Amino acid sequence: MADTDLFQGGRKLPLMEEFYSLQGEGFNTGKASYFIRIGGCDIGCSWCDSKRSWQADMHPLVDVDSIISRAKENPSNSLLVTGGEPTLYDLEYLTIQAKKNGLVMYLETSGAYKLTGNWDWICLSPKNHNPPLPEYYTKAHELKVIINEDKDFIWAEKMAGLVNPDCHLFLQPEWSQIKKMTKAIIAYIRDHPKWRISMQTHKVWGIP
Repeated sequence: MADTDLFQGGRKLPLMEEFYSLQGEGFNTGKASYFIRIGGCDIGCSWCDSKRSWQADMHPLVDVDSIISRAKENPSNSLLVTGGEPTLYDLEYLTIQAKKNGLVMYLETSGAYKLTGNWDWICLSPKNHNPPLPEYYTKAHELKVIINEDKDFIWAEKMAGLVNPDCHLFLQPEWSQIKKMTKAIIAYIRDHPKWRISMQTHKVWGIP
């Protein structure tokens, strides 16, 4: 986890971007939310579409209270935290203050680092080269596995066997392989109907 002194125990975070939009992937597709993308990630997915987020020191340290204040200005009353890899940081203060202000809290994470904070919804998107900590398997509301090649189905099934029985299961084609892997996912789900397909619909819609 990142240096707590530099980030004042979670009262400051390296903020890459923030915006109000619709969730574009997984179970909550179509829901309006205020998004914050936190800088810093060492997972290193070759197909990552937000590589600018990898270096935390490229992004300004921003007061968490100011982020929450801006999130409250939007009618969704929700805040989605993504990255980068947001669990590099202590997110306890963020969720405490957000809850005090009536915000519903969503987290998107690979699960590679210790979970902090109180979350209403956790989307676990595990990566096989840096797998999740065991604590995420019982806490994830949603499992979203990115399918970049055929062998990723094996990884997806391994993860599905570890999460809690109520966790929603999604397979999502990696964007650069969308034509090939969407066909493969459709065929796979026909044979394994416990899964659902997820798409990066925000890219189709042309929104952030």
